[in-house]
Amino acid sequence: MISKDTVYKLLEEKLVGDLFLVDLTVSSSNVITVVIDSDSSVNVDTCIEISRQVEHNLDREAEDFELTVYSAGVGEPLKLPRQYEKNIDRELDLVTSLGDKLVGVLKEADQEKFVLEVSKKERVEGKKKKIVVTTQHTLFYTDIKTAKVVVSFK
Repeated sequence: MISKDTVYKLLEEKLVGDLFLVDLTVSSSNVITVVIDSDSSVNVDTCIEISRQVEHNLDREAEDFELTVYSAGVGEPLKLPRQYEKNIDRELDLVTSLGDKLVGVLKEADQEKFVLEVSKKERVEGKKKKIVVTTQHTLFYTDIKTAKVVVSFK
């Protein structure tokens, strides 16, 4: 079986600049999945380059394997604080570990927590119409079940 550490060491030299590893899995049947991201963007050529780095340094004669390299794209859940940091001022749709659903704008992010600004219409005492009430929620990454960037075509 190919070890995760072996694959990680092969990836290290290619993860330069603003490119970073989001996820790496190696199954017991040697199915290797590499998910990468960048503070700017990831193109197909980058995925090919990383794939070749791994493929050319593992011996298929010794152990056969399947390799998939892709970028964390639209609709993929955010997994790392760095992904939150790069998406500041974008709308997030998230579910907390308690099952609460929140949709709001990501305002701040650091290595432990982030701030989500949620706006919703609520009825306020003394007013006939609902008004928009904005609240800020400070959330720890450990309290998040899933968080995705909302794609907007405005």
